[in-house]
Amino acid sequence: MNGAFATSISPILAGAAEAERDALVVSIHDVAPANIAPVRKILAELSPRGVAKTSVLVVPDYHHEGESMKNVEFVRWMRDLERDGHEVVIHGYFHERPRRSHETLRDKFLTRFYTQDEGEFHDLSYEEAFERISRARSEFAAAGLRPHGFIAPAWLLSRDAERAAADSEMEYTTRLNTVRDLRTGVDFTSRSLVYSVRNGWRRMASLGWNKALLAAMNGRPLLRLSIHPSDCEHAEVWRQIMRFVDQLAAERQATTYRDWVSEQRMRNSADQSGS
Repeated sequence: MNGAFATSISPILAGAAEAERDALVVSIHDVAPANIAPVRKILAELSPRGVAKTSVLVVPDYHHEGESMKNVEFVRWMRDLERDGHEVVIHGYFHERPRRSHETLRDKFLTRFYTQDEGEFHDLSYEEAFERISRARSEFAAAGLRPHGFIAPAWLLSRDAERAAADSEMEYTTRLNTVRDLRTGVDFTSRSLVYSVRNGWRRMASLGWNKALLAAMNGRPLLRLSIHPSDCEHAEVWRQIMRFVDQLAAERQATTYRDWVSEQRMRNSADQSGS
């Protein structure tokens, strides 16, 4: 990957220090050609509520259903979103993980119960993780897109895979509880609101948990809301998400992970030069 594409996100954000308001990052996960319709609906409902830019997590080849960057309509749409201020993020590669023999109970819990065999980067080797992330970057670049972040499916990212993301010139990654600047190694604590909608009891648990989590987290400088395409299919979940968006967009500045990480770098640089 040549240095021209490589990654300093700070210049992108030269005018993006959007002041002293706390931040809200809404991320839309599992974006792929198969999910165009629900993702369009999500974006259409977010924009009039004050969330005009989001982090859009694009899967290069979702469940081996076809390469996203070879879909002309999809690529055109992603370029339009970037032009409008949204951020395109690499989200795994296949978004699935084959089951392995001799897995530990922890591995089975995380990759089967916690996520339905989608923890692709949970235990990939460094070499395989580096190959997949680098391949995705090349495909996105060839399509005219400029991803700066890598986020693993279900936030299950091994340390070897994290190192591979950094070596692939990714600027940042996130886990469920943190945003990590891969250049500086600094972690910013922020647990994401996220829903599990696979069955009724998971939906009910998600509604109660996220209500409590928002109350606990709302004083933090960064608040994260992660939306999956299937969330908008469940009325009670979608109503709560929209209530949260209305509340948070009135209180916070909607931004992207890319812009937020760059703003933290600029603030840190200013603090160091002033000390």
